[in-house]
Amino acid sequence: MKTVTPKEAWAGEADCQTCALRDTVLFAGLQEKDFECIHSPIDVFLLPAGSILYRAGDEGRYLYTIRRGLVKLVQYLPDGGQRIVRLLQGTDVAGLEALLGQGYQHDAVMLQTTEVCRLPVKVVRCMDKENPVLHRELMARWQRALSEADAWLTELSTGSARQRVARLLLRLVRRQEGDQCELFHREDMGAMLGLTTETASRTIAEFKRRGLLAETAPNHYLCDIPNLELIAEG
Repeated sequence: MKTVTPKEAWAGEADCQTCALRDTVLFAGLQEKDFECIHSPIDVFLLPAGSILYRAGDEGRYLYTIRRGLVKLVQYLPDGGQRIVRLLQGTDVAGLEALLGQGYQHDAVMLQTTEVCRLPVKVVRCMDKENPVLHRELMARWQRALSEADAWLTELSTGSARQRVARLLLRLVRRQEGDQCELFHREDMGAMLGLTTETASRTIAEFKRRGLLAETAPNHYLCDIPNLELIAEG
């Protein structure tokens, strides 16, 4: 963990000029004095795959912005199984429910090595009261989270296994520059899509045989986006 000072954050000396905090998530449009208040303090973590950011039911004391990497939000079923209800990528915000005084609703687990910034909820609440720009952006974050939840229900939980896997692959490359994505354990894929691990594995193997996925490095794939889109549409 490292702590970024307000001066470093505003000047970009701590690589904050390209951070989700600076331009693309909560704090675009704020003035320097606002930025200094927001970053008092801010902690930056680099977490390996498998690390847990927070668990369901934990007291919501922080918001987290994802700088890079991939995080899964997990809910546990009565039978002990798990369902991944959403993925968070760069520029996403985790733990928004903490702003309502609630405990966290999911386990947040790293699927890849992930860099996150941690902000105390009390700082964001204070700024929200004083700054309409931040308030509007927070509302936009809520709407985006709701839209993502709807998309998971409609896109990734319906249709054939091939359609679900294709839609997931397209979502993974959507925010990337180019047509590559990094995959993860097939067990996690199954938990995201409501499929068995075996079905997820067979579908990925089929896509590789058909040339829809070409492995460029371990777990990194070049995607045939046009043909994946045809499959996703059914």
